[in-house]
Order: sequence, then C-alpha cells, then structure tokens
Amino acid sequence: MVGRTMAVDLSKDHAVTSVDRDKQALEQLSSQNIQTQTADLSDKAAVQTIIADADLVVGAVPGFMGYQTLKWVIEAGKDIVDISFFPEDPFGLDELAKEKGVVAVMDAGVAPGMSNIIAGYHNERMDVQEFVCYVGGLPTERKWPYEYKAPFSPIDVIEEYLRPSRLVLNGELHEKEALSEPEILEFPGVGELEAFNTDGLRTLIKTMNIPNMKEKTLRYPGHIELMRVLRETGFFNYTEMQVGESRIRPIDLTTQLLFPKWKLGEAEEEFTVMQILVRGTENGRSVSYQYDLLDRYDAATGASSMSRTTGYTCTAISRLVLDGDYRQTGVSPPEFVGKSETCFNKLLALLEQRGVHYKSEITVS
Repeated sequence: MVGRTMAVDLSKDHAVTSVDRDKQALEQLSSQNIQTQTADLSDKAAVQTIIADADLVVGAVPGFMGYQTLKWVIEAGKDIVDISFFPEDPFGLDELAKEKGVVAVMDAGVAPGMSNIIAGYHNERMDVQEFVCYVGGLPTERKWPYEYKAPFSPIDVIEEYLRPSRLVLNGELHEKEALSEPEILEFPGVGELEAFNTDGLRTLIKTMNIPNMKEKTLRYPGHIELMRVLRETGFFNYTEMQVGESRIRPIDLTTQLLFPKWKLGEAEEEFTVMQILVRGTENGRSVSYQYDLLDRYDAATGASSMSRTTGYTCTAISRLVLDGDYRQTGVSPPEFVGKSETCFNKLLALLEQRGVHYKSEITVS
C-alpha cells in the first residue's frame, strides 16, 4: 500500500519502475504512467539487474529483507531512500556506502522518519534535554476483537511487540519490555488512546546526545492486554514445536490467523496520529516545541493515511536527493537530513502540498 502511493507520487515528475513478486499488486498501477516488473527481490542478481539504469532506488520491502536489499543496492553503486525498518544496525553499511559514493537514507517514513527529522533539526539549533514521540495508525471504525488494522507489513507490527524497547533516561540507555508502561492520553479529534513502549528511537540513540528520549506506540485502549496474552502464551514464538505429526512455529500459525483480521481494506478509513515534544534551552531561554499530526484516509485518491504520511515523507526525501539538496554519502538516518534548514523546510512544504499537515506550537518560559 505504501509502495503504490510512493510510485504514483514520484511518477508525477520522474520515470518510475515499480517491482514486486506479486503481479496482482502491480496491476493496480496499470492505469498510471508507471512501468511494472515482476521479480523475486530476495534474489541479489535480480535486484541488481533491475536497478542497473536507475538514478535512485526506493526500498519498501518487509523488514526481514531490508538490510540485505539495502546492501545489494549500495554494492551496485546506486543511491537509495528506504522505508524497510529492518532490525539490523544500518551503520554496518556506512563504510561500504562511502566507498561506493552512495547516498543511503534509511528509516525514511513517518516514525521513524519525520520524527527523527524533527529531532535532528532542533538538536542542531538548541540544547535539547528531552525528546518524546507518541505515534500510531488506527482504523476509524473500532471492530471487535482487535480494534486494529495493520496499514503496513503485519509481521513488522508483531516484531514491535517482541523487541525490547530502548529509551534514554538521564543520559543512560535503558531497556524496557515492549508493551510496557501504559499511559492513557487524550487526542483532539480522536479521543482516548493508550501509549506503550516500543523500540522506536532506533538510530537516535546513537546519533543524538539528548539525555531523555522515548517513543511510544498508540492504540485503542485494551490492545496492550490482548497482545500481552498472545505473547506470553507463546503465539509469537519462532521456535518450532511438535503438533501431532508436524513441527510448526507458533508465529506462522498466528500470522495466518491474525493477518486476515488485521488486513486493511482498500477503501477502509483509518488515520495516523503523532505528537512530538522537544524541550530544552534555546538562546538562553527554556523552550518547548510541540508538533501534532492527525492525517486521515484520502477518499479522493484511495490512499491510506499511513501510506501518505510514510510514503510522502519518503518521496520528499527522494526528491531532496535527486535535486541535490541532500548529497551526504554514507548511511544517513533521517535526523542527518533534518539538520539542514533547507531540507527541513522543503520537506514540510512538500508534505503540505500533499495534504499532510504538521501543526507546530512553541512555548517559551
């Protein structure tokens, strides 16, 4: 869903080829000015053949494929902007990217992505003492039993509930269990949501010297308990177990059962909500910046909110790379892009043009 939105957006001013192993998924682009190609993107030779004539590659594969795909693109000497959100350390490819003269921007979505960009922008201009991000994508209609739909790869959602959550408190790195430390928060236009720890800070832990940082995921109240029951019972386990005469991984059964219930319908209304708080000292004054995003499904284009907020951030960064506004070689998390005032302002303007509005508020004390 996100890949399709990005392909359509970039095709407005670039020649675009969209590649997927699923021919049916590509058929939805047939009415657009987009070339399509069916291929197995777990095949290195296929990937490098496909991208041979490209000026820029946009990576939008599932997280478990993301790191190897990024490596193959860098090895081919191609610039890439990626939203695969893989678990591996991206800086393991930094030296290779610099050697190849490649601009490789990863985590180029909404969060991680735009959240990092905002952190990078302010960290360059003030002494930031605290960075907090609350973010989630949810269906407008709350349907029993889960009141949730996955607007991106569902297996990546489950991974969020398994990986320990890293946060920074008083300058020290702490690990918390995913789904822990729940909060109930009120959001205008949405109502009450529950926030819980997930491992969303990612590269900010290494790149930003901010003493207090955390990111929490937002869901409708009750979601934490449902997911904890499944997790603690073993439904998310990857270790095979004997069931009758067969050996299966519980996660494989769980995904087969959950994904049909989590699948977001093509015209199903959903929204993305994000609130970012940046607090610190600027020009000798205590300053607090708050950014708020509430974006909804676009019935006119059929684009989901998550595909818009994630995809348009990625296509905006892609344009910065193609237009020469951002040309730092090596692996770049989004906060590196956000350091540049030119890039930051152009990103916000490109998003605004596409109806993705970030409201900002400053408090000085």
